[in-house]
Amino acid sequence: MFTHKDAPVVNESAMNKFFTFLLLSCVNIAAAQTTDNWTLKQDNNGVKIYTADYANSKIKALKVECEFDATPAAVAAAVMDIKNSKNWIYSTETAYVVKRTSASDIYYYTMVKMPWPVQNRDYVGHLVVHQDPKTRVVTINGICVAGMVPKKNKAVRVLNSPAKWLLTPEGPGRVKVVYTLHADPGGSIPAELVNLFDTKAPSETFQKLKVELQKPMYKNVKLAYVKN
Repeated sequence: MFTHKDAPVVNESAMNKFFTFLLLSCVNIAAAQTTDNWTLKQDNNGVKIYTADYANSKIKALKVECEFDATPAAVAAAVMDIKNSKNWIYSTETAYVVKRTSASDIYYYTMVKMPWPVQNRDYVGHLVVHQDPKTRVVTINGICVAGMVPKKNKAVRVLNSPAKWLLTPEGPGRVKVVYTLHADPGGSIPAELVNLFDTKAPSETFQKLKVELQKPMYKNVKLAYVKN
């Protein structure tokens, strides 16, 4: 049964924000189950969006592929810069680091404000960055974790949204990005509505990330744990 906060009558603006939350606010959660059954849904300005069936789920898995005029370190820095994620992941109301184990290993909290009738979502993530010393390919994985931040009365806590960033150097100042996700938003959101808006929001958000990466704080970044 649907609650008044998660009713099935959802307008396009609400679902765009909802799906952007699923795709990009969960950038920092666990490595997605791989699949070879990807179908291209959109190619917009170099940002390719794919979907695929996901085992034992009515919600499709997603994959985003694109290339940026940026270094792997720049993309990793943007993903790890939790506080600044509000600049390119819209609808993020609160985002902060809960615990920093090391520069490449953090726990963080995010609250995403959703328009009616979708109830707010939040999660606690554990984000880890690893670079292959030979290929210099960067992998960013994470998991949702329970606890650390008390549950909020007016938000649904997301507990299972596996995702993965793969950053491959493509020459000086160029990086290929492959992002995969299977999001389980929790609550009473019909899978059909989640799957309906699986291209517009991620496409727009990756375009924002493209712009963000040109800022000096990312463009000129040097990270001890990512070598360009």
